[in-house]
Amino acid sequence: MNVLELFNITGKTALVTGCKRGIGFAMAIALAEAGANIIGVSASLEAERSHLEKEVRGRGRNFHGYSSDFGNRKALYAFIQKVKADFPVIDVLVNNAGTILRKGGVGQLTKALANEWATSGVQVNAIAPGYIATENTEALRNDPVRNPAILSRIPAGRWGTPDDFRGAVVFLASRASDYVNGTVLTVDGGWMGR
Repeated sequence: MNVLELFNITGKTALVTGCKRGIGFAMAIALAEAGANIIGVSASLEAERSHLEKEVRGRGRNFHGYSSDFGNRKALYAFIQKVKADFPVIDVLVNNAGTILRKGGVGQLTKALANEWATSGVQVNAIAPGYIATENTEALRNDPVRNPAILSRIPAGRWGTPDDFRGAVVFLASRASDYVNGTVLTVDGGWMGR
């Protein structure tokens, strides 16, 4: 098999949370470009005619959008029931919705679920972002003290962008990562390597 074919996910269905903007938006587009049909969900995503839908469909892929506030447990459970009924098979799940928290729980949960589900053929991995230029970090980037302090510690010399996650998500969603399980892939311009 040609190595590029390892990254082809044509015909797969990927559900991407937090996809209206930023990292989630970039990852949804990357998965569509690699061949996946996209189920998008975000608290304020339009069910139809969203910018993401236009971009995904423009790449020749199917798109279905949902609006759900994952901070509301009742709404979350209702969304899970709805999406399971609408799409019984989801090949790729990108849990991107959330906020900035610096807890090790996600890493440990990734490892625990990877161990538990590996025998069922399910891979569980995580992507750990560094300092990324999104709406969530706008205040930091505009801070005349914090911004230069952060930049001075990033070996790449720049804030990351949502597009920096495109390759990572396609790799983890594709056959190229078939033997990768329980890994936390750091996308941070070298921050953790210092």
